Amino acid sequence: MNGLPEHSKGLLITMVGVLFVIPDSLFIRLLDTPPLETAFWRSFSCGLLLLAYVLLALGPRSVPLAFTGGRYSWFYLIAMSSTGILFTLAVSNTSVANVVFIIASMPVFAAILSRIFLGEPIRTRMMLTMLAVFVGLAVIAYGSGETEGASLVGDAYAVAVSFVFAAVLTVARRVRNVSMVPLLPFAYLLAALALWPFLDALSLPSGQYALVVLYGVFIAISSIGLALGPRYIPSAEVALLILLESVLAPLLVWSVLGEDPGSYALVGGAVVIGALAVSNAVLLLRARRSGRA
Repeated sequence: MNGLPEHSKGLLITMVGVLFVIPDSLFIRLLDTPPLETAFWRSFSCGLLLLAYVLLALGPRSVPLAFTGGRYSWFYLIAMSSTGILFTLAVSNTSVANVVFIIASMPVFAAILSRIFLGEPIRTRMMLTMLAVFVGLAVIAYGSGETEGASLVGDAYAVAVSFVFAAVLTVARRVRNVSMVPLLPFAYLLAALALWPFLDALSLPSGQYALVVLYGVFIAISSIGLALGPRYIPSAEVALLILLESVLAPLLVWSVLGEDPGSYALVGGAVVIGALAVSNAVLLLRARRSGRA
């Protein structure tokens, strides 16, 4: 991989991250445990694997360096620890299609938060994107009362995931000279620790320990890929690649478990994904043209 051009390396690493996060929702469905216990095992297994990666690949000194961001580092740590719990609760309370399509709206929340806290302007392109995304989300929310397995409670959790991820991205941009990657394992382990008092029993059905380990491996690899890939390619390309997860995750659950996403989720999701894809494609084309100028 060292012989690859930086752009090709970034595409490859990001694509690996996206491909390994696609089965995330499917693993939650396959684990025969209550939602909070599922969130515990997801956070605990992934946190341990990421900790090994940070210590071996980045070195122990990378951890205190990550905290040089001060209160922003602490916010990143706590906010990231909540996302796994919120995601598990979302998937456990509504359809997978609703969850991934709603989370795809994250760039919209990121643009709003960046405007408020970083003073970054919201361009006309992004305003039109926001309008289309909110229309798509309204269609999904309306369909939650009509589609089996979907609910507004789960949709609300998914909105929370999208908003918190957007806040995390905004904080990372605020202190972009500080790498937050070493904080990832501690965020996952903090989530597991926070969940511990609320678990009546910590046991898995026979045969599911291997599934938990495999789940942790997938999430750890995706976390590393999505953290490292964007160093080499524009954020618009990263966003376009991540949209693949929104398209393929519900199709994977549908094909394996027969979970029909419902017509409202498909229509609303198509509006959200289409708006974001067009917006990011326009941004990418503009960046390439200016680069040639």
